[in-house]
Amino acid sequence: MKYIIKHEIRGRMRIRVVQNKMSYKQADILQYYLSTQSFVTSVKVQERVQDVVICYEGERERVLDLLNTFHYGKIEVPTAYLQNSSREMNSVYWDKLVTHVVVRGIQVTFFPTPLRNVITATKSIKYLWHGIRTLAKGKLEVPVLDAAAIGMSVLRSDFKTAGSVMFLLGVGEILEEWTHKKTVSDLARSMSLNINKVWLCNGDQEILVQASEIQAGDMVKVHMGNVVPYDGIVVCGEAMVNQASLTGEAIAVEKSEGASVYAGTVIEEGELTIRVKESCGDSKFEKIVTMIEETQKLKSSLEGKAEHMADKLVPYTLAGTALSWLITRNVTKALSVLMVDFSCALKLAMPISVLSAIREARNYHITVKGGKYLEAMAEADTIVFDKTGTLTKAEPTVVKVIPFVDEEPDELLRFAACLEEHFPHSMAKAVVEAAKKQNLEHEELHTKVEYLVAHGISSTLNGKKVVIGSYHFVFEDEKCTIREEYQEQFEKLDEQYSHLYMAIDGKLAAVICIQDPLREEAQDVIQALKRMGIKKIVMMTGDSEKTARAIAKKVGVDEYYSEVLPEDKAEFVKREREQGRKVAMIGDGINDSPALSSSDIGIAISDGAEIAREISDVTIDGDSLYSIVTLKEISNKLMDKIHSNYRKIIGFNGALIFLGVGGMIQPTTSALLHNVSTLAISLKSMDNLL
Repeated sequence: MKYIIKHEIRGRMRIRVVQNKMSYKQADILQYYLSTQSFVTSVKVQERVQDVVICYEGERERVLDLLNTFHYGKIEVPTAYLQNSSREMNSVYWDKLVTHVVVRGIQVTFFPTPLRNVITATKSIKYLWHGIRTLAKGKLEVPVLDAAAIGMSVLRSDFKTAGSVMFLLGVGEILEEWTHKKTVSDLARSMSLNINKVWLCNGDQEILVQASEIQAGDMVKVHMGNVVPYDGIVVCGEAMVNQASLTGEAIAVEKSEGASVYAGTVIEEGELTIRVKESCGDSKFEKIVTMIEETQKLKSSLEGKAEHMADKLVPYTLAGTALSWLITRNVTKALSVLMVDFSCALKLAMPISVLSAIREARNYHITVKGGKYLEAMAEADTIVFDKTGTLTKAEPTVVKVIPFVDEEPDELLRFAACLEEHFPHSMAKAVVEAAKKQNLEHEELHTKVEYLVAHGISSTLNGKKVVIGSYHFVFEDEKCTIREEYQEQFEKLDEQYSHLYMAIDGKLAAVICIQDPLREEAQDVIQALKRMGIKKIVMMTGDSEKTARAIAKKVGVDEYYSEVLPEDKAEFVKREREQGRKVAMIGDGINDSPALSSSDIGIAISDGAEIAREISDVTIDGDSLYSIVTLKEISNKLMDKIHSNYRKIIGFNGALIFLGVGGMIQPTTSALLHNVSTLAISLKSMDNLL
């Protein structure tokens, strides 16, 4: 690549790429190429001027080598990265805004007054027609007020005021649409499918392959708790499928042979083998993201109240205008009231504040599925934490395998991994990872695998029934026993570890000891949440009383519950809400899904089970629990900003009405100050909260 170094200091370099024109795609490719290098700390590519700012660590020669060897055609960029880029959209809206301002500037500076008046009168038709249509529907809303203000200015031949009002309304519309589309685009992408591997059916075997390798017509097995990766037809199996991502209906639908299933839906119970209809790109789920803009999910109750109040204020503004004219018999003073309304700022600033907060949360790897969930987090006074994979690390590790039969530990671990690899749970992943580290390869020797939520797995291996899971599942539900000669060894199991029990033909075969270390930041996060207004923090786990008590003491929760089932968690959340508390639930597993659905705000860990992420209202980064503190801080500050905006809008516009009726300022000045204040508050609402 040819380039010129325009400016350079230690650790930072600005270059200009030498080529005819840089396309949006080329800019994204260059951005991806540079940002994926370990020693490059940040990159900003400006395709318009073809400038690239690179911040790096180490020697400059490494950066120069990167640039010298770069070629657009040789870089493989993930399709998702290019599809998720908002570079083109930002450029389009920036052009719209600049064009709008420049055209207005040219008209005011160079066009003769008669021509400007004709242009203003022509443009006013759109606003007048909108107002008339609103009135025809029997509504007195903001478009009526805009039409009245613009129409009266035109009738009085005050084209300057009418032009200013329309110009500022146009700027506001562009900014609102830009912010809204950017945020909705980010939200839609975050809700889109992110499936890397799937189970391909190859005869009687299931093979784990890259999702990108699947073609139309292939047979794919989808297990309980997983997201359906493609549109397809069920060829085998029965399952209850949650289709909320498509229909909004949370009640699962039964699917069996011959039924159609759609990408993005989640299997709550059972499993399905589907024949893939569309491998990628054209699934119903990917089409459905365009419906996000039409849903009420994005709106918080404060946004709804703001819009409702804005519309309710319109008749009062019109009445104030008429009253001012009746008292003063002065059209100018009456217009001063009409030119200043509260509704414009309320309707513009509030949604922008919320959407900007959602966008800012994305910068911290927090996906919020609607403004009302930020409001719910701000109001939350009770937080319920799952333990495994949430308060403890998402990657527990197998410490040892203790045999209770005449088999080698490695062979028993191989059997366990063969079953566990089908299911999305942190404990299961630990078993599979331990087998990989020891190079324990296996064939799919077992028959159909049945997964019982919060209990374990049951299957048949070499003609023998194999179960693996919790103590309750293996010994109480399945009535498995321990050989007499191993009884003493069983009683001496180290209780500092979590245990998975595997039994073959009704006899305990192995105990897998798993280290489930506490997250380093867990205690600090709990304390930070208490300082931010959370009154009650609870931990719930399926682990033993002893393990739960030890973890609860370390992290400093107010209450803890051990050996709980999924329905216990959901029931606890419901009871808390019935007592008037606002409850946030945080979890990562299939067993957390009922509680996530029952809470005021359900928060899932990003590397947890697909069904948990699908059902949740918010998804946070799995690397650190500090994301919860960040979410709470953003939510609290958003509510502060919204209330502050209320005070500013009412105070400033009230002062303008007082000054106008008192004859201290002209309608033109009132309109200008009103629209400038609306724009200023709206722009300020786009600022980051943190």
